[in-house]
Parts: sequence; C-alpha cells; structure tokens
Amino acid sequence: MTFALLGALLIGLSLGLLGSGGSILTVPVLVYLVEQDEKVAIAGSLFIVGTIALAGSIPYARQELVHWRSVLWFGVPGMGGTLLGAYLSEFLTGTAQLAIFAFVMLLAAGLMIRPAGSKTEDAIPRARAPWKIVLDGLLVGALTGLVGVGGGFLIVPALVLLGGLSMRLAVGTSLLIIALKSSTGFAKYLSILHASGQELDWQILGLFSALGIVGTFAGRALGGRIPQQKLRRIFGGFLVVMAAYILVRELGSLG
Repeated sequence: MTFALLGALLIGLSLGLLGSGGSILTVPVLVYLVEQDEKVAIAGSLFIVGTIALAGSIPYARQELVHWRSVLWFGVPGMGGTLLGAYLSEFLTGTAQLAIFAFVMLLAAGLMIRPAGSKTEDAIPRARAPWKIVLDGLLVGALTGLVGVGGGFLIVPALVLLGGLSMRLAVGTSLLIIALKSSTGFAKYLSILHASGQELDWQILGLFSALGIVGTFAGRALGGRIPQQKLRRIFGGFLVVMAAYILVRELGSLG
C-alpha cells in the first residue's frame, strides 16, 4: 500500500506540473498495486482524477489562467463524448480496455517526448473554428469514457499547438476540462458497476484524491523551476515502460 500511496502523490504531481498524466498513472496503480478489477479501477480513476483536477484548476482560474472559450467549445462537447465512450466500454472486457489503455499511453509518450514548438508563455491565443474545437472535444471525451483517461496529454498539446495558448494557460484550461469530462464519465460508470454488482472502495478514492490534491499543489509550485520539456521527456519515457508492462501482462494472460 505504501507504493500505492506514493503513486497517488505522483498522480497529483503530474497534473500540477503538466496538466496531464494523472489517469495514465491512476489506472495502473489501482489495478496492479491496489488489485482492483479493471472496470472498477477505470471508474475510480475518473473520480480521483476529476476531483484532483478540479481542485488544481482553482488557483489557475483565480490567476486568470483558464481560457473559458476553450472550456466551452472543448470541454462541454467532451462531456458528451465521454458518455458515448463509457457506453461503448460495456461491450469490452477489462483486459481489452487495458490493452487499449496501453496503446493510449504510447501515444501520450510520443506527444510528451517530441520537441516542443515555438510557443512561449506570452503566446496570444488565436481563434480556431468552433466546429474543429468541438470535434476535438468529442474525440478526446470518447477516449476518456472508453478507458478512463482524463485526456490531458491530448488536451494540452491541442490547446498549445492548435489553439495558440501558452503552456501555463493550456495547463489551467486542461485541468478544468478534465474535471468536467471525468465527472460525466464517472456518473455513467456508476450505473455500469451497479448493473454488474460491483462496488467502489470509497475509502481508497477519498485517500487517493486527498493525496493527489497535495501533489497537485506541490507540482504547481515546482512547475516554474523545472524545464518543462525535460520533464515531459522523462515522463514520456516512463509511459513507454509502463505501456510495455501492461501489454506484456494483459496480452500474456490471454494465452
């Protein structure tokens, strides 16, 4: 359990530093360290990450580091996409969801490791066609509902590279969008778990959420002191290792 609690701190630290990566860590921690069923872990991940992201977004909002237009056009459609993804998850086994999850981790690693663009902290957001932002939100939301990832690793690059937001503005905006989508997905998963007779461990959810919130504020405090690209590369390398572990373990269990 000690490693699981350290994992909870890392979940918050990742969200605070990068605005992403929380659920990429949460699902493996709940499955392999807490030994929860895959679907229970995905539901729990949505609750934990959503709670942590909401708490972490508050300081950004107070400093006007949330781009509300992106929240409206990206986050709200993302909630609809999350419901769709959660519905589709009922037709997949837990092993299949984890396998998809591992491939999503590899995608996240690629986005984390690749060289940063020329965006600066003072970048001015440029307008983007609303329908394109809505489509992005729907797709990322569907991924959230399908495998329980908040999608910050997709949201942040999209906001920076396509939306023209600075890194700090993208992080604050991403946290609020993650909170919105995760709450929607969690509500749907409650009905899925109820139908299958499975239950959540609310004590674990509360403990992980509390530790994650502490980690988020620590990550935000450290964010200005650590080179972001170096940090992203280290985290990306970690994701590759984790994805390989999940694929070997889950696909091996099918043999």
